[in-house]
Amino acid sequence: MRPQLSALVWRAVLAAALVCGIGLLPWLTRTDPALTVLKARSADRDPTPRVLADIRAQLGLEKRPFKLLGEWLGGLAHGDAGQSWLSGDDVTPAVLQALGASLLLMAAALVVAAVTAALICARTLRLGAHRRLDDTKAPGGGSAMLAALPEFLTASVLATVVGVQLGWLPALGWYGPQWTILPALALGLPAGAVLGRLLDDLLPGAFAEPWALAAAARGLPARTIARQAVRRCLPGLLPNTGLFVVGLTGGSVAVEQIYDIPGLGRTTLQAALAQDLPVLQAGTLALLLLAAAASGLAALTTRRLAGPALRDGSLSSPHRKQPPARGLQPFVYGGLLLGVIALGLPRDPLALDTTRRLQAPTWAHPFGTDALGRDLLARVAHGALDTLLLALGIGAAALVAGVLLGLAPRVSGPLADTVNAVPPVLGALLVTAVAGTGPWTPALAVGAVAWAPLATHTSALLRQERAALHITATRGLGAGRRYLLRHELLPAVLPPVTRHALLRLPGTALALASLAFLGLGAQPPSPEWGLLLAENQPYAERAPWAVLAPAAVLALLGALAVSAAGGVRWPRRRRDPRTTATRPDEATRARELVQIG
Repeated sequence: MRPQLSALVWRAVLAAALVCGIGLLPWLTRTDPALTVLKARSADRDPTPRVLADIRAQLGLEKRPFKLLGEWLGGLAHGDAGQSWLSGDDVTPAVLQALGASLLLMAAALVVAAVTAALICARTLRLGAHRRLDDTKAPGGGSAMLAALPEFLTASVLATVVGVQLGWLPALGWYGPQWTILPALALGLPAGAVLGRLLDDLLPGAFAEPWALAAAARGLPARTIARQAVRRCLPGLLPNTGLFVVGLTGGSVAVEQIYDIPGLGRTTLQAALAQDLPVLQAGTLALLLLAAAASGLAALTTRRLAGPALRDGSLSSPHRKQPPARGLQPFVYGGLLLGVIALGLPRDPLALDTTRRLQAPTWAHPFGTDALGRDLLARVAHGALDTLLLALGIGAAALVAGVLLGLAPRVSGPLADTVNAVPPVLGALLVTAVAGTGPWTPALAVGAVAWAPLATHTSALLRQERAALHITATRGLGAGRRYLLRHELLPAVLPPVTRHALLRLPGTALALASLAFLGLGAQPPSPEWGLLLAENQPYAERAPWAVLAPAAVLALLGALAVSAAGGVRWPRRRRDPRTTATRPDEATRARELVQIG
């Protein structure tokens, strides 16, 4: 009970610190909140000292920040989150309504994500259940390309093509179930691609375990074996699924903006930009409570699926197959990406030619031109240097931080849930308030949250590995914690977590792109990929090449990340039989189980 109580206290402390930090946001930004509120209420009104003084008196800004925060916290006990500084309406009904819209969109997106993940894993499930899965099985790059598509770009394309041109589904507004389909596809397809890749990475090890071999030897139906293999892998995947739940609710700001959905992410963003403090605090608190609920539900489901095995140390040790080398594919994808960069670097990304605005691809301009007549190949190539180097640096730092924090789950678990509950846009605003604007602000904002999924994945895999029989036997033979960590735990955990980090490399680039798309990242005339997509998105119907060029390079980056992840291997170490429990041959263990049965 003490670990659960300490985790609860730690989670409450983190939530309180975050809410207090948001409560101080207007003062941290070193701007006058009264001036911001005046601009939001009436942009044409002159900000005279008397007008600003009246607004301060009306909002109580003459009080100290901590006194205002204390009054707001005191009202929460009675269900009163205060009144909006802009409209004067009660905050609680508006936030609850926005939360309801976000939960409905999240549920629809999760259905799409589950179907997408199932399609990605279908081949592995079919081959593994029929005992035809071998080392030649290699994951395809299609899921990586799907995961690399920006959500706001997918939303724009679906709205333009399916909603406007074909007229199959409504593309704007929030009036019923039909209006949830397109935004759910935009959110669920990339999320399902990532979850599908993570599950597909775990399934071969599950099919190689003794229970699967024994079940196949006894003639159990392939469908039953496949179902149990999925259940065996879910405990290592559910914590990340909980993070996706919160991310789909609070991180779908761009999609909500495009489809004009009054969700919680959009409401929080608008409140942050306008410094509508009561709405911002209530929205953030709702996201934190949702994160706590999702994390608790994932933990309960994990214990339910794993049963007493995690407690008793009776899990069979999974035979983790090394992923197959992808042959020439990483070199092909990498060569194409380097070729694009090499062809575009000699060109001038800032040269204007208004006579060639939105020109289709030609030999002179292989990617076409943008709305100002600038060469898109040059802008994509020059933007790749900043985007790729920054994404690689953030990914490496996130991997190191995620593994280190994952080794201490009691500390990192509540911290990861709290960090993940903050939408990236709000995180960027908080970082901007503390560190100021600058070229490193987007990197700090993305890096502050990029470690959370990796730490959660590390903790989940370590929990399963510590419960394995060979770990118990090795510990019984006198192995210490340092030996177990170095020779048993890390070799089992680092390869899948590293592949996870590589799989998220395009997502890191997308996070930077999303901030630029919403105006919080790079600024014109920078050729950063997110800014390219934001600048050319209004011309997607007239000049689709202006959007497809940077999107195709992002998809190529995703394919390169997955193909490179397929070759991540942990060097084999020679085990000392005097200190390490040897693992029996899988076939021998399977025959023993069949005889026992």
